Amino acid sequence: MRVDVRSPWDGSTLETFHLGGAELVEELLKKATGVLQNSKAWLPAWERRDILLKTAAELKENREAFALTIVKEGGKPLIDARVEVARAIEGIELAAAEMGRMGGQEIPMGLNPASARRLAMTTREPIGVVVAVSAFNHPLNLIVHQVIPAVATGCPVIVKPAMKTPLSCIALVDLLHKNGLPEAWCQVALLSRSDAEALATDERVAYLSFVGSARVGWWLRSMLAPGTRCGLEHGGVAPVIVGEDADLDLLVPPLMKGGFYHAGQVCVSVQRVFAMKGIAAELAAKMAQAASTLAVGDPADGNTDVGPLIRSGEADRVHDWVKEAVKAGGKVLCGGTKVAESTYAPTILMEPPDTAKVSTEEIFGPVICIYPCETIGEAIRRANSVKMAFQASVFTHDIDTAMMAARHLDASSVMINDHTAFRVDWMPFGGRRLSGLGTGGIGYTMREMTQEKMIVIHHR
Repeated sequence: MRVDVRSPWDGSTLETFHLGGAELVEELLKKATGVLQNSKAWLPAWERRDILLKTAAELKENREAFALTIVKEGGKPLIDARVEVARAIEGIELAAAEMGRMGGQEIPMGLNPASARRLAMTTREPIGVVVAVSAFNHPLNLIVHQVIPAVATGCPVIVKPAMKTPLSCIALVDLLHKNGLPEAWCQVALLSRSDAEALATDERVAYLSFVGSARVGWWLRSMLAPGTRCGLEHGGVAPVIVGEDADLDLLVPPLMKGGFYHAGQVCVSVQRVFAMKGIAAELAAKMAQAASTLAVGDPADGNTDVGPLIRSGEADRVHDWVKEAVKAGGKVLCGGTKVAESTYAPTILMEPPDTAKVSTEEIFGPVICIYPCETIGEAIRRANSVKMAFQASVFTHDIDTAMMAARHLDASSVMINDHTAFRVDWMPFGGRRLSGLGTGGIGYTMREMTQEKMIVIHHR
């Protein structure tokens, strides 16, 4: 099967690939299991660390080329693509540093007669073959988060990038190979969905790292071979609570960034804003005014704030959801239209029904909804009413309001006076309930990709 990688902005063909089939799946797994079973092929920690540091240094030298690749294949605005590359560099360096903190611990012995004259300690070992199935929205940094921890911990890894955005992944893996990582330790799998499922669910896979839709992720988990562990990262319908005392002029800029970064194609993008009734109308007006001034267009233009969605069909879907919300009573304060085949205007919706798709499902587009609420308690209840739970935020100067929201919001992380999409790569990151399983973040993923072994020495 042939697949064209196209620019989301103008539809031009960037590369053409031929997808492998069952034979490629078997070849990838044989190579990965082969180096794992051959202890002479293992790379010592110092060598893996050296490879990572050289790769980070070379990525730094080629940062603009990688940023432009992200722009071309993913449609992310250049200013944000540059930030993604900077994060990728830091992520690789972080993994190299984290290798020095991956030790085990001593387990106390001699606490009863049965444990006398014994010394016990734990060590960490690579879990085995890792399969990483990635998503399109961060085509470089997601690969760093899914692949680099495997390299750092000594796990052979097979990475299946999103076929809409495979170029950044291929370029990064090429850098790893160029800097000394043997090919079998990190292989790119260009596969159809059915062949990727066969790869992920093979009994030789010890760990599956999956970023993508909840429907696919949870189905894959149900099909994993016995003993295979996994980390799943899905989407959210991120809520923001705005207290009566919040400074609206200060909170609008972070809400714009949190909601419209990469055209809202972020799993923790600001989507639902629950504001107290006394300020909701003023906040909505300020947000609509700010959203209407964002520069929308060619992602390669350094002044563009909001670029295209990944394909034209996504822009059509977002528009359908907005029309549904308006028909049911929501009001468009700005946007609400396609501005190009694959580009949607930054949109602010006022009071769409709680049952509308924009209120209950991840829109993955440049749309923010505002809901007036009588109390903080009501806002928390409505924020928690959906099936997904990832990151959330609250804006207030009142410590009691902040702590009430932090304790009662069903979220893996609660940001106080910041937007829901805040993240640094050494913090834990992952969803609850339908939104995911396991904990991401470079160091946390490295621990997920290792397993503990205890050694007990009986001495006289």
